Amino acid sequence: MHSTTMKAAVLHAAHDLRVEDVPIPELGPEDALVRVRACGICASDVHYYVHGRIGKYVVQEPMIVGHELAGDVVAVGSGVRHLAIGTRVAVEPGVTCGRCAMCKSGRYNLCPDVVFYATPPVQGGMSEYARIRADFAHPIPDQVSYEQGALCEPISVGVHCSNLTRVRPGDTVVILGVGPIGLAAIVAARQRGAGQVIASDVYPHRLEVARQLGAIAVDVRTDDLAQVVMDRTGGRGADELFDTSGVRSVIEAAPDLMRKGGAIALVGLPADDSVTYHMFKVVDKELSIHGVFRYSNTYQAAVAIVASGQYPVEAVISDRIPLDQAVMAFEKALNEKDRAIKVMVTI
Repeated sequence: MHSTTMKAAVLHAAHDLRVEDVPIPELGPEDALVRVRACGICASDVHYYVHGRIGKYVVQEPMIVGHELAGDVVAVGSGVRHLAIGTRVAVEPGVTCGRCAMCKSGRYNLCPDVVFYATPPVQGGMSEYARIRADFAHPIPDQVSYEQGALCEPISVGVHCSNLTRVRPGDTVVILGVGPIGLAAIVAARQRGAGQVIASDVYPHRLEVARQLGAIAVDVRTDDLAQVVMDRTGGRGADELFDTSGVRSVIEAAPDLMRKGGAIALVGLPADDSVTYHMFKVVDKELSIHGVFRYSNTYQAAVAIVASGQYPVEAVISDRIPLDQAVMAFEKALNEKDRAIKVMVTI
């Protein structure tokens, strides 16, 4: 490698995204340098693009966006022994300390010192090269495309939901909202053995992709979701429910869809996060409610899902746009929700 700079999509402030030259990251002894081939745009990327912040995380200095990526290892640090140059990898974008109580318990997504791509002030991976600690670069087999490798990140969220709520073979899983995370969650629940997955949304194209992935799709503009759930479960209710919509009224109605002893996983973040539950319903049904913060110990399962070829996960990709047109890619993800699902930036 002769050049010391690379192209990257850099966010300077809200609605100020630029493709520009930045230094190629330098490697530490435990790091790998990945030549990025594909990077998906996540809802959080779009949120930073629109608002310049998410909660306490504020873009105060130029930040490379993107955290869903895959590519080839082109260099490794002096201490790396297990990862060869040329290995095709999906990159897990949150590097944790490995020493704290959360890491040692296996719940490393809750590490207080996690360094997560494209979360200010951490640089992301929508660039020609990205640095990652080598044990967070997961090899992908030859039959897995780089785009499928990049989808291992949103699929990991679905796997984590299934793990937290303990989806079992034959269960009925309801998924509220079928954006990229909701669609990935359909695949994860089916892989776990769910007998039926009922998915709801208001966008016809997204619902059609949900059907392609094996879900019973419910357009809540015209159909009564609660009635569908009860009809499909003999009046019992869902075993597990994942909310990926981030709509307060939808989240608040979730307990009505559940069987007694069911489990809810909350992924979406509503603009007004003061969500109210009728506690009698929660207590009477003894519902388990789980907040979902990213994922842990999921990438091996996510890679296996895409490698199996059982699920047409690439159906979620609506657009493929080169890095030098990253601004257009973000505008599509922001403004074409009725058509655009996963916008993939190719590098």
